[in-house]
Amino acid sequence: MADAAEEAKQIEKLYEFGERLNEAKDKSQSVRDYEGIIDATKTSLKAKQLAAQLIPRFFKFFPNLSSRALNAHFDLIEEEDLAVRVQAIRGLPLFCKDTKEYISKIVDILGQLLTAEEIVERDAVHKALMSVLRQDVKESLTALFKNIWNVEDPSQDDTIRDKVLCFIRDKVFPLKVELLRPQEEMEKHVTDLIKKSLGDVTGAEFRMFMDFLKSLSIFGEKAPPEHLTELIGIIEGQADLDAQFDMQVSDADHIDRLISCLFMALPFFVRGASGSKFLNYLNKHIIPVFDKLPEERKLDLLKALAEISPHTTPQDSRQILPSVVQLLKKYMPRRKIGEETNFTYVECLLFSFHHLAHKAPNATNNLCGYKIVTGQPSDRLGEDFLEYYKDFTERLSSVEDLTRATMKKLTQGMAGHNKAMAAAKSDEAKDIIKTQKQNTTTGLRTCNNILAMTKPLHSKTPVFIGDKSVNLSWKEAIKPSVPSSATATGLKRPATAANGSNNLVTKKGRGAGGMQNQLVNRALEGISYGGRGGGRGRGRGRGWAGRGRGRGYR
Repeated sequence: MADAAEEAKQIEKLYEFGERLNEAKDKSQSVRDYEGIIDATKTSLKAKQLAAQLIPRFFKFFPNLSSRALNAHFDLIEEEDLAVRVQAIRGLPLFCKDTKEYISKIVDILGQLLTAEEIVERDAVHKALMSVLRQDVKESLTALFKNIWNVEDPSQDDTIRDKVLCFIRDKVFPLKVELLRPQEEMEKHVTDLIKKSLGDVTGAEFRMFMDFLKSLSIFGEKAPPEHLTELIGIIEGQADLDAQFDMQVSDADHIDRLISCLFMALPFFVRGASGSKFLNYLNKHIIPVFDKLPEERKLDLLKALAEISPHTTPQDSRQILPSVVQLLKKYMPRRKIGEETNFTYVECLLFSFHHLAHKAPNATNNLCGYKIVTGQPSDRLGEDFLEYYKDFTERLSSVEDLTRATMKKLTQGMAGHNKAMAAAKSDEAKDIIKTQKQNTTTGLRTCNNILAMTKPLHSKTPVFIGDKSVNLSWKEAIKPSVPSSATATGLKRPATAANGSNNLVTKKGRGAGGMQNQLVNRALEGISYGGRGGGRGRGRGRGWAGRGRGRGYR
C-alpha cells in the first residue's frame, strides 16, 4: 500500500509539472518543473511511462538540459518493462521535430532498436522511424544508410545492418513517391547513398539496390544517356572488371559475380548503354580460359554473350569475333566418334556469331573463309582462306546432321510423353511428364534455331542475321514450378533428375539415343538472368572481395 501511495504521489506531481509547463507563456523559465520530470525517470514504472511522454514534449524549451534529458530518456529505452520501453520509443521523434540537429542521433538509436524481439516494440520503432523520415527525409536516410556502409567499424553489428536493410527495403522503398521530394534531388541523393553502400554487399542485396535504382524516374525510359552510363558503371564496379583474372588462383565467386552482373546490365545495353567494358573483359580474361570454367557457368556465360551480341558496336564485334569463332569450332567439331555436341552451346554461339558478324561482316573472311566485299583493306580478298571455308562449312554440315537426328528423336519422345500423360494416375507423375514435355519442347526450339542459323552460312557470301527473326529458345521456355532459389537457366530439368548437364547434349556417332533422359538434367542453384540468390556467410567481413561474408553467389 505504501508503494502504491508513493507511486500515486509521483504521478500527481508529474501532472502538476506538465500542467504548469503547458500553461506557462515562457516555458524556459520553468526549469525546476522540467528537472522534476527528468528526475521521475528514476522512480516507479507508471511515473517512468508518464515521464517518457513529457520529456520529449517540452525538450525544445530547455537547451541547457538537453544532454541530461536525452540521457534520462535513453535510460527509459533500456528499461526491462516493455510498456516503459514502448512509450520511450514513441517519444523519440519529438526530440527532433523542432531541433533538427538531433535527427542523426535519433535515427541511429532507432536503427539499433530495429533488432527488438517484441512485436509491439518493433512496430513502435518502425512508426518512430517513419515519423522522423517524414520530418527530414534527406538527413534521416543519410543517418540510416550509415548503418550499412560502416562495414569496417568493429563495433558494427551485422544484425543491425541486416535489420536496417530490411526496413529500407520494406518500409522506405515502397514509399519512394511520397518520401523522395523534391523528386530529382532526392533520387540523386539516394543513388549516392546506395553507391556508398555497395562496397560490401551480398548478391541479393545488390540486386535489391539495383531493382530500386531502376525504378527511379532519373533512370527511367526517358533517362538521358549519362544516367544509363552511371548505372552501368555501378554494375561494372560490382563485376570488378579492373581486376586481373587468373583461373588458377581465383575462386568461383568471381566468375559467378561477373556473369550475374552481366545479366543485370543486359537491359541497359538494350536501351543503348555501352557494353564495351564487359565485352573486353570477357574477350581478354574469360573466353581464353573457357574450358577451365565450372561446367554450370559455361552456359550462363554463353547465354549472356548471345544476349549482348545484338547490342555491340562494330568495333567491339570485330574484336570478339575471333574468340567466338574459336569456341564455335570447338562445339561444332568434325565427325569423330565419342565427341559430344552441346546443342545449347551451339545455339548461343551461332546467335552471337550472326549478330557480331552482321556488325563487322568482313571480319569473317579470314576466320571462316568468306568472300565479303566492303571495299576496306580489312576484306583481305587477295588472300586464300579456302581451307578455312571448307573446314567451317564441314562443321556446319556435321552439326546439321546431328541436329536433324536429334529432332527426330525428340519428336518421337514427345509422342511418348503424350501417351504417358494420358496414362498417368497421380498429380506427381503428371508433373514429371509435364516437365519432360517442356524440356522436349525447348530442345526442339534449340534445334530449329540451329538449323535456321546454319543454313545461310554455307554460302561464300552469307547474309548474317542481324534482326529478331531468331528468338533464343530459353526466351520462350515455360518456367517450371520450382523454388526461386533453384531457377533454371537454359533447358528445363526433369523432375526426376538430380545430376547431369543443364543443356541439350548428344554423343557424336550415336545419333540421338537416350535424348529424353539427357535434356538439361540439372537446374542451376540460384543464378538466373538477374544474378544469384542470397545466402551468405556470417564472418566479420562481407563481400565478393574475399572479406568473409561472401556475397551469395555460390
